Amino acid sequence: MRIISGKFKGRRITAPKKLPVRPTTDMSKEALFNVLNNHFNFSELKVLDLFAGTGNISYEFGSRGCDNITCVDGDVGCVNFIKQTAKEFDMNITAIKNDVFKFLEKHKGNYDIIFADPPYGLDQKEFEKLILLIFENELLNEEGMLVIEHSKHTKLNHMINFSFQKNYGGSVFSFYEFEVDDEEVDSEKE
Repeated sequence: MRIISGKFKGRRITAPKKLPVRPTTDMSKEALFNVLNNHFNFSELKVLDLFAGTGNISYEFGSRGCDNITCVDGDVGCVNFIKQTAKEFDMNITAIKNDVFKFLEKHKGNYDIIFADPPYGLDQKEFEKLILLIFENELLNEEGMLVIEHSKHTKLNHMINFSFQKNYGGSVFSFYEFEVDDEEVDSEKE
C-alpha cells in the first residue's frame, strides 16, 4: 500500500503478512479522499478510524495534515504496527487495542470524520449496530461525516442519517451525515 497524497505522497508502507487485514485499495482510497476533499479542511479534523487494520486510512489523513487521529482495532499486531508506523512518520495517531463495539459503547468524544472498515463478513445486524452506536452515543460532530466501507452485498442505505454511497469495484462506501434542518436552510438564505 502507498500514501496517495500530501506530505508523504508516494511513500510505500509494507505491513507484516501475518496481520488479519484487507487494506482499502489505492484506487478506492483515492476516490474516497476525492469526496472528503470537497467537504473538509484536513488540518482542522478530529478523525476516528475503526477496525483500523494497518492504519492505511489514518496515514492518508496524517499525510494530508490531520493532526488528531484515533485508531481502534482488536488485533494487538495491528495496533503495534500502527504505533510503529505513526512514530516513523511523526504523525499524531493514537492507536487503541479494543473491541470496536465495546469502545463505541463506553467512549466519550466527538469526531469530524469517523471511518469504519469492518470485516466484509461481519453480519448485517452488526453493521447496523455500528451505525446506531455512533449516532446514539453522539460521537459524530453535527457537521461531521461517518463513512462505512463494506461489500456490495451489505445494504446500509436504509440506516439513520444515510446520505449517499459510492461503489468502487467490490467495495462500497456509505456516507452518513446529519440532515440539515429546513429552518436552518431558510435562515441561511435570508
